[in-house]
Amino acid sequence: MYPASGRHVMNRKSTYPDTLEEARRHAREMPLDDLDVSDWSLFRNDTLWPYFERLRHEDPVHFHPGGWAGPYWSVTRFHDIKAVEADHEVFSSRLDITIVDQPEDFLTPSFIAMDPPEHDVQRKAVNPVVWPRNLMRLEPIIRGNVTDILDGLPIGETFDWVDAVSIELTTRMLATLFDFPFEERRKLTRWSDVATGGPETGLVADQAQRRAELRECLEVFTRLRDRRAGNKDGIDLISMLARSEATRDMPPMEFLGNLLLLIVGGNDTTRNSISGGVLALNRFPGQYDRLREDPDLIGNMVSEIIRWQTPLAHMRRTATKDVEFRGRKIGKGDKVVMWYVSGNRDDEVFDRADELVIDRANARRHIAFGYGIHRCMGSRLAEMQLRILWEEILARFHAVEVVGAPKRTRSNFVRGYTELPVVLHPAG
Repeated sequence: MYPASGRHVMNRKSTYPDTLEEARRHAREMPLDDLDVSDWSLFRNDTLWPYFERLRHEDPVHFHPGGWAGPYWSVTRFHDIKAVEADHEVFSSRLDITIVDQPEDFLTPSFIAMDPPEHDVQRKAVNPVVWPRNLMRLEPIIRGNVTDILDGLPIGETFDWVDAVSIELTTRMLATLFDFPFEERRKLTRWSDVATGGPETGLVADQAQRRAELRECLEVFTRLRDRRAGNKDGIDLISMLARSEATRDMPPMEFLGNLLLLIVGGNDTTRNSISGGVLALNRFPGQYDRLREDPDLIGNMVSEIIRWQTPLAHMRRTATKDVEFRGRKIGKGDKVVMWYVSGNRDDEVFDRADELVIDRANARRHIAFGYGIHRCMGSRLAEMQLRILWEEILARFHAVEVVGAPKRTRSNFVRGYTELPVVLHPAG
């Protein structure tokens, strides 16, 4: 999954408070019609929760008439989000998948922004990379990467967990999946970040630089595809795209769109759940104690971490016709935003939803990977990476202690971290 535009944040002064305590008061007192949950500062400051809570309870299908993103509907309850996801005939992915539309002069279509049958045939081309037999092949590779990374970390010294572990592990995995030159693997991280962030994030100076870097991505992968066009047995993503009838002759910008989809999909969910899991266990130390006592909970904890973090906050659909949904009249062409980050905190589905509960009975019901035909194809791979990481962490360290405030991405799409200072305490 990836955002269709780098314009999902805007360089403007926010009217929302900076602290959670003030946000709770503000969320109660502000006029409901003024509530714009797409404001990037809510995500950067981690103050979004009371606003989404109010929408779930008072106006779960909420219309916001304006703002930087234009008019849009917010769907915030768990079951309503699944209902929108399930009805691709009424709620289409075809026109775009995030709040802000793609710029007309730099369109990068991909199969996540398609409906059946186009979606199905393109997704089918790359789906074998996460078939069970390939996951079995990847498991020892992942474990080798994890042990190499963890064994090289400093003990008792402060360092940035995001860069040293979260980015490094996911970037190594991406290099494996694409059979990309290992020594150049950090280019994949850069292209992922640039794809999901425009000039307002500080990643690039302007849209011209952003487009130039993404064109470089296209050029590099086009050369790789051309070299692998005759590779009938290659199990990397580029070989799969090169030999499938549905994808081998796609136009350059569509090829780029699908590359970015696969790069971002393989990067952001795992990368930010790795950091989010460390942060969550530090915020709920009783759960960390529970994990040490019963490491068999790791598998379930991985699902709970992904629910709690929800690394991609939303996806968008477009209404194909006038429709009444949950008592609201949605017009043809209206943007309908499914806020996964809210659905995963729906207290009608998840008890104590704001807490990390590593033995939560229904943790796997989360919708952080989406639902229906667009459910993230790499979900099992992401879960496997997190499981292996925590198995190896517990074998080495008593705790990964967070020693400073995290820095978050400036985005309403990627709920991620740019820095997380930690200190490692050895086991035993």
